[in-house]
Amino acid sequence: MKTIGMIGGMSWESSLEYYRIINEAVKQSLGGLHSAECILHSLDFARIEQLQHGGDWKALEEILVDSARKLQAAGAGIILICTNTMHLLADAVESAVSARLLHIADAAGEAIAARGMRRVGLLGTRFTMKRGYYSNRLSKRYGVEVIVPVPEDQEVVHRTIYEELCLGVMKGRSREAMNRIIRRLGERGVEGVILGCTELPLLVREAESGIPLFDTTDLHARAAAAIALSG
Repeated sequence: MKTIGMIGGMSWESSLEYYRIINEAVKQSLGGLHSAECILHSLDFARIEQLQHGGDWKALEEILVDSARKLQAAGAGIILICTNTMHLLADAVESAVSARLLHIADAAGEAIAARGMRRVGLLGTRFTMKRGYYSNRLSKRYGVEVIVPVPEDQEVVHRTIYEELCLGVMKGRSREAMNRIIRRLGERGVEGVILGCTELPLLVREAESGIPLFDTTDLHARAAAAIALSG
């Protein structure tokens, strides 16, 4: 079994889900008392958030590269960035280590392609929805057209993530707002919606949304477990 290195803490609420899902997947595969061989480097999200909103992506790149190198030095053969937003820096991290970086958009893209979908919605932070790193990868690698919410809805999603979900706060009215935004994307012809923030699955459920959802936390974590088990 390969060792999984996780760059987490962004936020720790979703990193907790990564740890749970990875270990459950390993146990389901191997049975008994088996669990994953993994290392978690949990960052201080307050510092990360300040740099994100301050636009200092160079400092953020240095933090992530340093984290990946530490995980590799500790024995990690697979690196996970346990957040969608920070995959904006995935190329820099990948080039800094020899360990395999498993990109979260690839985990989503493979699941979307497996269901034969070609047009999907994307929810996430403002950085994920407005910058092209996520949608371009899905378009080029999987032939998927990505639709984002209108600007007003983008702000609702972004604010809910940072002011509520990253603080462990789940509000019923925010769940209703998110479901309305998902339905509006459905009216624009999307076949499914990517929950492109690792905190969103803590709030939104497919049974309530009325449209297929792609939980990137679950997809990314399970893909990592499968690769680790493959040797």
